[in-house]
Amino acid sequence: MNDDDEVPAFWQALGLPGLFDVHTHFLPERMMRKVWAHFDAGGPLVGRPWPIRYRGSDAERADHLREMGVRHFTALAYAHRPDMAADLNAWTLGFAARTPGCVPSATFYPEPGVPGIVDAALDGGARIFKVHLQVGGYDPNDPLLEPVWGRLAETGTPVVVHAGSGPVANGYTGPGPFGEVLRRHPSLVAVIAHFGAPEYEGFLDLADRYANVMLDTTMVFTTFFPGFPPELLPRVEELGLAGRVLLGSDYPNIPHPYAHQLDSLRRLGFGDDWLRAVCWGNAAGMMER
Repeated sequence: MNDDDEVPAFWQALGLPGLFDVHTHFLPERMMRKVWAHFDAGGPLVGRPWPIRYRGSDAERADHLREMGVRHFTALAYAHRPDMAADLNAWTLGFAARTPGCVPSATFYPEPGVPGIVDAALDGGARIFKVHLQVGGYDPNDPLLEPVWGRLAETGTPVVVHAGSGPVANGYTGPGPFGEVLRRHPSLVAVIAHFGAPEYEGFLDLADRYANVMLDTTMVFTTFFPGFPPELLPRVEELGLAGRVLLGSDYPNIPHPYAHQLDSLRRLGFGDDWLRAVCWGNAAGMMER
């Protein structure tokens, strides 16, 4: 299945009301174009070209998600320097308010006043956060963030964390630094983006240790992200059935059809119950907590 026209038949055959994608991106236009330019020029960094498949306006891209049956999706923005997060949050929360199906999304950065920025986002309706340790290049254990992790743990608000070292490691990626956050805040609801690629085993270990750690499928198991260790697949199956693996896609910033992510999950051969959980039930359950 590599044709998006086939996506509705995929979830209908599973008896689902649609799809719940926890890892999609909508950004202010100027910033989105900068992101696309980064990917357009990023071949040497990632080792291969990364052509963005879904360009066009916000409305066109949101419409395409809905046409495929993606009933719930996010507008994940991530601040990579000070004085960005509050403005990004105003935009993403406004986007969610005018876009049916979009889960109100927000971000934060280790800067003075960050607890107030996070509280303002929560008061504004934010239901999920995103941080990107690889792009942001900051330590999740920065003391400025300590009250933020505590607040998110207290409220049960999920945070999607790009903590894996892909595509290029820095001193704050890998399971070690974020594992220290979880050690201090074991109830934090953390969604590890891209299954923690390429440190899959280390992040699976964190999921085994902390009951609220989940992993999203974003680009994992696709032909663009080859090489998932086959010996770890039984753990992926078990965690998915336990409510801990969530559908993610990275739409629109992907070099393949949206349908390819779904087909890659189906090809794992874990069965319909696993697909139902990953493509809808697990994310729906997380957001209902």
